[in-house]
Amino acid sequence: MEILRPVEKDLGEFTVRRTLPASERQRVGPFIFFDHMGPAVFPSGSGVSVRPHPHIGLATITYLFDGAIMHRDSLGYQQAITPGAVNWMTAGRGIVHSERTPAALLESGSSLHGIQTWLALPLEAEEIAPAFDHYPREQIPEAMIDGVHVSLIVGAMFGLESPVRTASRSCYASLRMATKTSVQLPENYDEVAIYVVDGSIQIGGTELGAGLMAVPAASDDRTIIAQQDSHIMLLGGDTLPGKRYLWWNFVSSSRERIEAAKRQWKAGDFASVPDDPEFIPLPE
Repeated sequence: MEILRPVEKDLGEFTVRRTLPASERQRVGPFIFFDHMGPAVFPSGSGVSVRPHPHIGLATITYLFDGAIMHRDSLGYQQAITPGAVNWMTAGRGIVHSERTPAALLESGSSLHGIQTWLALPLEAEEIAPAFDHYPREQIPEAMIDGVHVSLIVGAMFGLESPVRTASRSCYASLRMATKTSVQLPENYDEVAIYVVDGSIQIGGTELGAGLMAVPAASDDRTIIAQQDSHIMLLGGDTLPGKRYLWWNFVSSSRERIEAAKRQWKAGDFASVPDDPEFIPLPE
């Protein structure tokens, strides 16, 4: 069993714990990036302010436990992301978006806690047209299974099936486990990882605390037992063929394609986000 430890990034107003990418591995199923944001509390006049920036070759999932983020993109979509809802953004050949605290919460003060993940697109879908889909919380399947509350974000597990449309066969779920409850990892996907948001669990004789991710081997014991009240995420899917490269916000099977995207952003040739003229410069 692989244990992946997060790298903490201080973004000034809040901390992000980044578990993927990690030096040990590139992805879990199609998941190529995993950021745990917060929890954070913002005073009045402060909040998240991620200026417009580009993506290619991936899909993003933003899933919140607390707070709200206003998504704006170059397709013209404006969507407030709230707890339990799913924002799925397909970058394909190129999209630009911003992520900011909604104006009302910026004025009053707010809190934020959630996870953003990126999924590499299949080779045949890397250059598809960009798209945006939003699924309110009411559309996301939930069930209580032997003391475990399951919210199924993506895929099919535990007798549930998510309506979220994906580019490849993948799974993603939020599980809240009471002390001493247990659950079996699904076996119908090539790879599945467990991330502990808070609490403590045991799997295959290994104890995992908050902020750790485990990627069990096929031969490992796949029973998860909560050592205390715990919140975990399951993520994974079937293995995507081919290598992927990740540089800044770009994912591709081709280094040359990433270099082209760099030139495109630096030249201002990506589409812009309406009513949001700022932008993040290309890192040097």
